[in-house]
Amino acid sequence: MTDPAQTEVEQPEPGGRRAGEADPEVARRGLTAAEVAERVARGEVNDVPARSSRSTADIVRGNVFTRFNAIIGVLFVIILIVGPIQDGLFGFVIIANTGIGILQELRAKKTLDSLALIGEARPTVRRDGRAAEIPTSEVVLDDVIELGPGDKVIVDGEVLETDGLEIDESLLTGEADPVLKKPGDPVMSGSFVVAGGGAFTATKVGRAAYAAQLAEEASRFTLVHSELRSGISQILKYVTWMMIPTALGLICSHLLTLGLPVDAAVRRMVAGIVPMIPEGLVLLTSVAFAIGVVRLGRQQCLVQELPAIEGLARVDVVCLDKTGTLTEGGMDVSELRPLGDGAPRPQSGHETARLRQVLGAFGASDPRPNASLQAVVDAYPAPDSWRCTGTLPFSSARKYSGAAFEEPDGQRSSWLLGAPDVLLPDDDPALPEIDRLNAQGLRVLLLAGATRPLDHPDVAHEVRPAALVVLEQRLRPDAPETLRYFAEQGVQAKVISGDNAVSVGAVAGKLGLPGADAPVDARHLPHDDPDAMARALEEGAVFGRVTPQQKRDMVGALQSRGHHVAMTGDGVNDVLALKDADIGVAMGSGSEATRAVAQIVLLNNSFATLPSVVAEGRRVIGNITRVATLFLTKTVYSVLLAILVACCQIPYPYLPRHLTLLSTLTIGVPAFFLALAPNKERARPHFVRRVMRYAIPSGLITGLAAFTTYLLARSYYSGPDALSAQTSAATLTLFLAALYVLGIIARPYTWWRIGLVLLMGLGFLIVLATPWLQTFFALRLVGTTMPWTAVAIAAVAALLLEVTWRWVGKRFPA
Repeated sequence: MTDPAQTEVEQPEPGGRRAGEADPEVARRGLTAAEVAERVARGEVNDVPARSSRSTADIVRGNVFTRFNAIIGVLFVIILIVGPIQDGLFGFVIIANTGIGILQELRAKKTLDSLALIGEARPTVRRDGRAAEIPTSEVVLDDVIELGPGDKVIVDGEVLETDGLEIDESLLTGEADPVLKKPGDPVMSGSFVVAGGGAFTATKVGRAAYAAQLAEEASRFTLVHSELRSGISQILKYVTWMMIPTALGLICSHLLTLGLPVDAAVRRMVAGIVPMIPEGLVLLTSVAFAIGVVRLGRQQCLVQELPAIEGLARVDVVCLDKTGTLTEGGMDVSELRPLGDGAPRPQSGHETARLRQVLGAFGASDPRPNASLQAVVDAYPAPDSWRCTGTLPFSSARKYSGAAFEEPDGQRSSWLLGAPDVLLPDDDPALPEIDRLNAQGLRVLLLAGATRPLDHPDVAHEVRPAALVVLEQRLRPDAPETLRYFAEQGVQAKVISGDNAVSVGAVAGKLGLPGADAPVDARHLPHDDPDAMARALEEGAVFGRVTPQQKRDMVGALQSRGHHVAMTGDGVNDVLALKDADIGVAMGSGSEATRAVAQIVLLNNSFATLPSVVAEGRRVIGNITRVATLFLTKTVYSVLLAILVACCQIPYPYLPRHLTLLSTLTIGVPAFFLALAPNKERARPHFVRRVMRYAIPSGLITGLAAFTTYLLARSYYSGPDALSAQTSAATLTLFLAALYVLGIIARPYTWWRIGLVLLMGLGFLIVLATPWLQTFFALRLVGTTMPWTAVAIAAVAALLLEVTWRWVGKRFPA
């Protein structure tokens, strides 16, 4: 191993320039407190925050400055000018809705930010001769930062020390192969360590580290595709196109053709335009996502991108890494079996003692052991007087690590520890016994003497097998129930691991995974034929001996067959697959690199949290689909009424206050409760089609029913107060028809859903029965003939709605 004190490097001047060779003592001890204070005073700090959520300003801006808020704001000002104030109630509703949206998103932001602090990467930095973990934002220029397997490079720098340091820069450069770094080589922020260790000097920090900005945008904050949000944006675009010509028609009709007084014409015109806008739809979508984040936050689940909740609910394939997901991170050495002539044989005390010393020295040679080597460290203490003269760090691609020693008697030896089926030839007599152990779900490592130097490209060839190290894996007690949940929900689980396929299959079999009895060795997959690989992946359930690049290829192959893929993992070998999957899920105890590229981080390291995320996503998708149907039904009937009155050259039947009352009782209040209600419906694609297939016929039926009542009322009532009576009758029909649409959408009925619909109906009856509310809302039913006619027309509309919904469900299934 390289001695840090013997490594000379150039020390950067402020701003990242080089100034000759540095004192090795500086590299060993790092910066002093005084030097750190100087750099902080100069602003040479890594002050680019690791955003976990939108800023407060972005949240306020996103909720206030919207296209429809601008339109409604202008109309609200117009009504305030012409009066009366009750016709401007829609403006106060929008203000309240916007406030609710801001408060809920700020609440979600608080949850996200607090969880992000828990899961934030804390680099190890040398200062005043001691290594300590500090927040990323406290790193300064010229800091000496230590690196180990799985660590993410957080700032640009130059390698100071290296011990087989291999860095993956694929997220930045697209180059798949890890780069072996030497002292003096540059390192870029956003890359991550796949093997070995070392230290580097920070040469660019904060906003000067351009690669850091690239890495954050290219990995952590690449927005997850949200069908809900893109679908709603598409719907709003259509609404805008319909709204503009319809509004112009209303304006021309009321002001130019009908010759109504300006104030009356303006009120009727505004009443026709405002309900076309599904203003609460975007709000409730944001609120549903925000509340989902808060609910999951209580379970220590960090959602780094809000639409990831929706994305995981849509997945139909979950790719699981075995270690850290199905099994707990730790392992235990259960047996040490010496080998002779390639086969297990009886142990001799002297030989076993030497093997224990080799394993103890091997464990001590790696300052950051992985789970397998940590089990060896725990079982075999480091021997005295063994000096490590060289190491070959473990790599997921090669499946083994190495170490060279000078033993107490002066003898020099080199050893490899890794996968037996990689280090041994196919005909080795020890393989059948290894297969038998793997079939029991045990993990088996081979300790072998190397006949070539550790830096030789063929060091794994012609090794001398010495012993089998048998490890017992700890199964997660919650894994069987979680796998059962996915099976019940129609989500295929694929276990993709770098371990022996038989061993992985045995573990998956113990957990009850269907198809675990036919594990596949990934080395035998048709890598040159993506279609054949995709077919093999669809047929199989357990895959072993998978390299990091193969994990990435497997995710891509499944996606090519139309699957929505989620990938879970905790190790550096999972990073590439996590990045390419539709949804990446990392364990909180995993490497910095996996947490950086994942959309969801399980801070409690519990695989059992995933069903909660899926359920939360399904709640959001199912409920927003219901709510969107309500809002867009209103948009359709509003556009239809505006077109009909413009074509017939008659006054618009409603005032803004009427439609504010109807919207509140049939959409606003019930939609809020429906959007947050429990919902276990399976997520289905084609959001826009599924919403519009019901919203369009519902809006047409409701609008035609209201317009029919209005026409009949116009022929029935006459005199100076006729328009008020006509409006009241048309309002009654529109309310009853819209309430029936709400009743359909509220299905399947529960006690609170039935109560919600009845409460909305009771609210309208209170308005009709209370004199001052009648005056305030200008609603007064005159006589009995037209009110009962309005009820009869609404009943016919309800019958048509029921028939139409059933026909649409059969004719156009989602």
